[in-house]
Amino acid sequence: MLRWTVVGAAMFVAACTTGPRVIPQGERPPVVEVPRERPADRPITNALPQDTARHRVALLVPLTGPNAGVGKSLENATQLAILDTNADNIRITTYDTSAGAAEAARRAIADGNKLILGPLLAEEAREVAPLARAARVPVLSFSNDTSVAGGGTFLLGYSPAQSIERVVAYARANGVTQFAGLVPGGLYGERSSTAFLRSVESAGGTVTVLETYDGRPGSMTTALAKINRQPYQAILIAGSGANGATAVPIIRRSPNGKTARVLGTELWNTDSGIGANAALNGAWFASVPDNYYRQYAGKYRARFQAAPYRLSTLGYDAVLLTVRMARDWKPGTEFPIRELTSRPFAGLDGAFRFGRDGVAERALEVQEIRAGQVVTVSAAPTTVD
Repeated sequence: MLRWTVVGAAMFVAACTTGPRVIPQGERPPVVEVPRERPADRPITNALPQDTARHRVALLVPLTGPNAGVGKSLENATQLAILDTNADNIRITTYDTSAGAAEAARRAIADGNKLILGPLLAEEAREVAPLARAARVPVLSFSNDTSVAGGGTFLLGYSPAQSIERVVAYARANGVTQFAGLVPGGLYGERSSTAFLRSVESAGGTVTVLETYDGRPGSMTTALAKINRQPYQAILIAGSGANGATAVPIIRRSPNGKTARVLGTELWNTDSGIGANAALNGAWFASVPDNYYRQYAGKYRARFQAAPYRLSTLGYDAVLLTVRMARDWKPGTEFPIRELTSRPFAGLDGAFRFGRDGVAERALEVQEIRAGQVVTVSAAPTTVD
């Protein structure tokens, strides 16, 4: 919080008690002109004024276009974090990425920012990374695409692989040995498939069937018909909560799927109304803990008169990380990038730390959809190794 201190100056006027004395013209000393120094001209630039007492941090998010809502929510979250932490030694400047993330990064670097929070999307992070790396400015992106991590770019986004590993391990610990998988086509589905196969193998289980679906009419029904020919005790539905709600009634009509446990991914936690979907009753999914999110959401609504996007906590936690690092980071100097991988951090989304690959390794909880609400059935660890 920026504090302004106003210092008042008192003026004293002394008067002679004996009255004024008029000095005759002949007695007056000659007036000597004292040349005054001309103030030095200051260069005019388009850059932001230098602020040597505070850390300069750039926030790269979309403020116009289709993702403007998410971008504005992230911006609001950073402002709320600055206020909550009373961090008057940090100044965050927002740069709109809608017209191009690379151009936004160039302006941010030219303005003297030593740390970049954002951008939101993986393709934007790819544009920003080489510019930031050349300027020795680290990037804390909100993306979860691990292919863009490394070389000074760190990912704060929620990793589907970590979510799948956590929920599979929980299911295996509760007696599930045979797993089926239903994943969407595209990059998310490919990475979910790989994570699913590895997680089941690591947990000591077996994947009996794995099928993909796409947006074509009947694609999911066809995939589920193939899945239901095989035995399975649990089925992972990689995709949104809406995908799960569509798939489950079809699954339940099959003898193999009638009693199967449904497993979801981290995407399910972005749906605030998922608990009210009766079709998903009994499903498990792993995500960042919601312990502090509800309190945060209430404060956010009170200040901005709107509900936050679930993803906005990444902006809040990015500021908490910056505040922590600022203890040993002198304003105006390069950000101590090596320190990012040497310590754990904590925030609204729980404990996390950056691996050597630049990906945030998070402590996740397992939640169950139960009787119209979402309850925690396996709490997240309070620390990460």
